[in-house]
Amino acid sequence: MSKKDKDYTGFPGDCNQTQLKALADFRNIVNSMGLNEKVYDDPYLLRFLRARKFDINKTQVMFNDFIKWRKENDVDNIMTYMFEELPQVRTHYPHGYHKTDKIGRPIYIERIGMLQLNKLFEITSEQRLIKYYIQSYELLLKRIFPACSQAKGTRIDQTFTILDLKGGSMKMVSKQVYNFIQLASNVGQNNYPEILGKMYIVNAPMMFTGIWAMIKIWLDEKTKNKITILGSSYKDELLKHIDIDNLPDFLGGNSKCENTEALSLNIGPWNPDGTKPLFPVEQPAQQEEETQELTQTQEDEDQKQKLDQLKSALADMQFASPIEKAPHNPNKYEVTTQNNHMVSDTPLNTEVGEEDNQFSQQQQQQLQQQLQQD
Repeated sequence: MSKKDKDYTGFPGDCNQTQLKALADFRNIVNSMGLNEKVYDDPYLLRFLRARKFDINKTQVMFNDFIKWRKENDVDNIMTYMFEELPQVRTHYPHGYHKTDKIGRPIYIERIGMLQLNKLFEITSEQRLIKYYIQSYELLLKRIFPACSQAKGTRIDQTFTILDLKGGSMKMVSKQVYNFIQLASNVGQNNYPEILGKMYIVNAPMMFTGIWAMIKIWLDEKTKNKITILGSSYKDELLKHIDIDNLPDFLGGNSKCENTEALSLNIGPWNPDGTKPLFPVEQPAQQEEETQELTQTQEDEDQKQKLDQLKSALADMQFASPIEKAPHNPNKYEVTTQNNHMVSDTPLNTEVGEEDNQFSQQQQQQLQQQLQQD
């Protein structure tokens, strides 16, 4: 039974002819902009097309705004950004990636109920947080998704997100919290579309209904349909999507996270044992060691190159006459005269003829110059 056009998802390998035509047209537009096709590949472009329901004009507007935003925020160099306050930020804003769901998507968790906004903004600023979010999304695209895809044996390019509101109570109902959630959402929705696969908001208190009424206003319909809000009876629903050994213990699973640093370690296929931190600020010692290794390697190569040059210079020194050993001088380190030239009378001393001596001098000068250059 053939699929109807409306049944095609628009994901790679599942596009109808209209969607493929839109992709081809969009590809021509992107290529005309001189952008790297390896970076902006078809799955990348399809995310923007799906976000705008394959309307090529709306997609082009969104993509142009995205490219402008990247330049304004110097996204190509975002990996040099050092978010030094990250350990303190995690104390007041617990969040991180933790393993994968049943179809291989990385699980991203925020414990919003433990959020302490006043303390958070004592140690960082809104602008620095935005740069941190951008860096996080770039790491998701360049490191987390590729590792998940390799582990699963199929392309993975969406997340499974859990927002845990436990402990939030009345402090969740504030304009400050609303603005904070909007801050993070705008970065993703406007510039990294179609990254969210599914979201569960769990341990939602009764008053969250009022907050949700405000939040969903600035969410597009497609995103709203991916979000499910649950109270305290959420475990069975989560286990439909996540193996119990991958679900953190504070959400009813077997994976030890409560009272540990597991959530901050961002454990998953991209970092199986927690020893390969995601963020550049977490890797200074490792980077310094790698830099030292690279420096030593370069020094070794320089020394080898100089040695090769010296060998080449010596190989060019060709003596025409047979080598004859000079009479041994008991005062062997004194200077003696041979053929009107001053030479050292050592056990290695040789007697050189007039013609060959002239040739030898030239070669010796070349060698001396070579050694001075080294």
